Amino acid sequence: MKEARPQSLILQQRKNHLPDDIVLDILAKLPVKSLLRFRCVHKSWYFRITSPNFISTHLNMLLCHNQGYVIHMPSINLDNQGLKVACDHIDFRLQNSLSNNVFFGFNDVFLWNPSIRKFKKLPDTCLSQLHLAKLGFAHHSQKNDYKVVRISRPFTEPMPPPEAEVYTLCSDSWKRVGISWRPNVVFYKFSCVKPFPFVSGHLHWMLDMKEKGGGQEMRYIEMILSFDVNSEKFKELPLPNDHSFKDGKCLTSIKEKLALTKFERQPHGMLCCIWVMREYGVCESWSKLCVVPIETRTCFIGFTKYGSLLIQKKFQEICSLEDKYVLIDPETLYEKETSIQAIHPLVIATYMENLALLDGTNVISY
Repeated sequence: MKEARPQSLILQQRKNHLPDDIVLDILAKLPVKSLLRFRCVHKSWYFRITSPNFISTHLNMLLCHNQGYVIHMPSINLDNQGLKVACDHIDFRLQNSLSNNVFFGFNDVFLWNPSIRKFKKLPDTCLSQLHLAKLGFAHHSQKNDYKVVRISRPFTEPMPPPEAEVYTLCSDSWKRVGISWRPNVVFYKFSCVKPFPFVSGHLHWMLDMKEKGGGQEMRYIEMILSFDVNSEKFKELPLPNDHSFKDGKCLTSIKEKLALTKFERQPHGMLCCIWVMREYGVCESWSKLCVVPIETRTCFIGFTKYGSLLIQKKFQEICSLEDKYVLIDPETLYEKETSIQAIHPLVIATYMENLALLDGTNVISY
């Protein structure tokens, strides 16, 4: 009997033991906060949860369930409490976002994962000189990597072509990439201050250009500059052939399709015209989705993953707590107020809980 007891205990332990693949499948479905705690359960769990394969599996599981957040980032905060971040559970497009501008003298770039409270300062640029720069950020799903694109625009006229570089997280380094450029461009500028849209594996920026014609006359051109995250090549995309709605425009995305919003002032408000590229990269597939009437003191914020338009209705010229953030259904024009409250201009980014940077080097916790 004394010899049988240890054998029965062993059998009982084997009976209660779950196979490793089932344990990993359960862990992959858990939220980030729980996984961070479970690293302390056992050394084997720690190495599993921090392994690149598990981090990738966990992210893919989250992508399937489309769980995302919106971060509201005040543009400047000068008090002693540091950066304030407020989150609201609105179902925005789950694109990866980060600040879209880098100004002269402020050229440091950071990757930040709010889920695990870690950030990483990227290496210095490999470009000869940085001026006014635009950024793009994307998850490269084919290689399970993250990429940052930086485009530097000089101030001189006539302007030389922009310079561009790409950072990859796996290599932790920048490399220069070329941009095919029109030969007669004398001036260009990025024409949208909103965060870039990431659609169909491409990052996008909108440019206004001044081009010298054959008879030395100046032509004004609007175009989209796209970057293929997989091939790391730039190309031009045309805008819809629409010369109305000249009071502002913004490149965005609706339901995973590239979109353009254009605005026109009216005597008692504004009209917002929404265009969608039905087939990516095909100029003829641009189609006008709808025209939405909005009030004059209105700021365009973005679209939810269900296609609703989020706007800020200002009570006065400056931002205040009395401002309302409203979702509008473009088809029915039905409006629904949100719970967002902000006294700063609403600068938002969307993010998805994930474990990226958990296994990285030169990462800072806070």
